[in-house]
Amino acid sequence: MQELDSVRIHFDTSNLWILNIALAIVMFGVALGVSISDFKSLFKAPKVLFVGLLSQFILLPLITYGFILIVNPQPSIALGMIMVAACPGGNISNFITHVAGGNTALSVSLTAFSTFIAIIMTPFNFEFYGNLYQPTAVLLQDISLNPFDMFKIVLLILGIPLVCGMLVRYKYPNFAGRLSNWLKPFSIIVFIGIVIIALTNNLDIFYEYIHHVFLLGIGHNLLAFGLGFLVARIFKLSFENKKTLIIETGIQNSGIGLLLIFTFFNGLGGMAIMAAFWGIWHIVSGLLLAHYWSLKHILKTQRV
Repeated sequence: MQELDSVRIHFDTSNLWILNIALAIVMFGVALGVSISDFKSLFKAPKVLFVGLLSQFILLPLITYGFILIVNPQPSIALGMIMVAACPGGNISNFITHVAGGNTALSVSLTAFSTFIAIIMTPFNFEFYGNLYQPTAVLLQDISLNPFDMFKIVLLILGIPLVCGMLVRYKYPNFAGRLSNWLKPFSIIVFIGIVIIALTNNLDIFYEYIHHVFLLGIGHNLLAFGLGFLVARIFKLSFENKKTLIIETGIQNSGIGLLLIFTFFNGLGGMAIMAAFWGIWHIVSGLLLAHYWSLKHILKTQRV
């Protein structure tokens, strides 16, 4: 069982640069749809903002840690689960929220705001829970990860593109709107491209080890959706905002997770396979959930 902890997913340095640039463009595209007034509206409704940040950055990493204690996965897989839980919401959540009939404006604003918060919270949560769980703490000691280095990467890939995108939106709103529409499908294409590139050179490894993460990845994702539902219900959010929070909690930016894994962990097997599988599965599960809500809404409308 320890073999997977020594396996490495090969990812060329040139591809890593492409991944860096692509993710920065994706974040820039998200910011093109966000204005300062969007952030002001979040602060005017602090309950939704608080609930969103609580669910994503406090409870999801905590619940993930508890889940790891129960299922006791291989250390590198556990580290991959912690990495995914530490990442901000994925920008594909905006598209899925729209399909589900949720609050798309809130989804975009929460994604952008959580991405800013992730500059600090992603390295912190990963370092904290990674060292709290003894088997993963051993891996981190072997790798000698510097949290500040991770902070710099997250700042470059997430923070700076978001600031630039919001500046473009502020200065040239019409141009930003047109460019944003063009960049929206780019996020899906980018992640699929990342996975394809990683799979192309490592098909034998994925075929051999995918069964180790299949049920864990699905279970972890369902746990995230369930957490979003529970938190939204406890705080009595509207149905529209409830759907938004569920999707924001269950859709994580596994693209940035993969980038950090390839940059700092040399494609550590269990981490990379878990993050890649999560990235594929959360699109499937998110769209299935959105389709269910959309179909339910249509049937309800027909009855009326």
